[in-house]
Amino acid sequence: MSQEAILFKGIDEPGLNTLEVYKRRGGYGDVFRKALSTPRDALVTELVESGLRGRGGAGFSMGKKASFMPKGAMDKYLVCNADESEPGTFKDRELMTKSPHMLIEGMIIGAYAAGATRSFIYIRGEYAQQADILDAAVAEAYADGLLGKHILGSDHSLEMLVHRGAGAYICGEETGLLDSLEGKRGNPRLKPPFPANQGLYQGPTLINNVETLATIPHILGMGAAEYAKIGVENSTGTKLISVSGHVKRPGNYEIELGMPVREILYDLCGGIEGDREVKFYFPGGSSSPVLTGDDLDLPYDFDSMAKAGSMLGSGAIIVVDDQTSVVDVCLKLAQFYKHESCGKCTPCREGTQWTVKMLERIIAGTATPMDLDIMASVQTQIIGNCLCVLGDAMAMPVGSMIEKFRPEFEAYIEEARARSERELIASLEEPGEVPLVGSLV
Repeated sequence: MSQEAILFKGIDEPGLNTLEVYKRRGGYGDVFRKALSTPRDALVTELVESGLRGRGGAGFSMGKKASFMPKGAMDKYLVCNADESEPGTFKDRELMTKSPHMLIEGMIIGAYAAGATRSFIYIRGEYAQQADILDAAVAEAYADGLLGKHILGSDHSLEMLVHRGAGAYICGEETGLLDSLEGKRGNPRLKPPFPANQGLYQGPTLINNVETLATIPHILGMGAAEYAKIGVENSTGTKLISVSGHVKRPGNYEIELGMPVREILYDLCGGIEGDREVKFYFPGGSSSPVLTGDDLDLPYDFDSMAKAGSMLGSGAIIVVDDQTSVVDVCLKLAQFYKHESCGKCTPCREGTQWTVKMLERIIAGTATPMDLDIMASVQTQIIGNCLCVLGDAMAMPVGSMIEKFRPEFEAYIEEARARSERELIASLEEPGEVPLVGSLV
């Protein structure tokens, strides 16, 4: 399955980050001008019919999300979620670095379709270089009349600001992002109300990922019907994926949705390092339940991943080979989510801590098989009971690792306990040690 690149077509052309080169390649051209003179409802319909699903993780229809925005003269906002802090994900970074105007053009059109007149790019604090590039691109767009009042003589006006975060994973969650953007601590909000009705500054807000918004000009350029022919049913178009871990050629790739995972790992990425076997992989970033080496022939699309018990998520495939301990991976993952939990809700705050403690007991050789049962139970108590999906983001992959590799966990527990006992006996046999019993007088 092959498809000509759409977002990554000519992405490495020198100077593409500048307005001059981007316009020379057709950016802000006839498609852009036509979009700003098209009725808003018609644009939203075009996005719905394209089948474009959000590329940030949730996979919700972008067009339907835009259609939820209420009509009226109130202030409306478009927010681009450029936080990209999901471990294993780095595709948006490349888009923003090499073609920032693609994102800006998509945001202008998306804001027009949603009736928004103010927009923000919320970018993670660690992306300092990308934030500088975006600031320069936004300034170029203002100077050329592509942002501000009455863009290119149309009735559409849009203000745009690049806002830098401070490195908190929780701000990748859309309502936590909104609180942070308002100058508050980045805590998730209760839903409903949803952002489309009550979002930034309590106004209707459309929030989308970088890749999603950057795709809009291409959909309008080729037409919704043509775009919908790419990919598979209910998963249309191309997808940017970030592949990392034990592969020979890690990096970003643009694929047609529905490509088998085996083709991604062995044809695009050159296979597994050292020609070893795939033990398991995260198909959609570290928050997705793991799939094993027996699941390599699955089509890489939203529905196929969901039917297999995982999710496509942000499109980050993390590959783990057969020489890596699942317990070590599990602990590192749990420690990350424990650190990044905002602590606002009990299931996430306590559940992430208890999971780390249980795994540390396993590593230290003080755990029993009962601890494994308790840890598995803790994951079920977390899933679906948190204020946002951060707790689930830890519980789903941890639960899947316990389920799929329980014998390895049990063997690790026994080996660690035996090692701990040997070390204790050896320490007691060393000369000069104080006896455990007897008089010290």
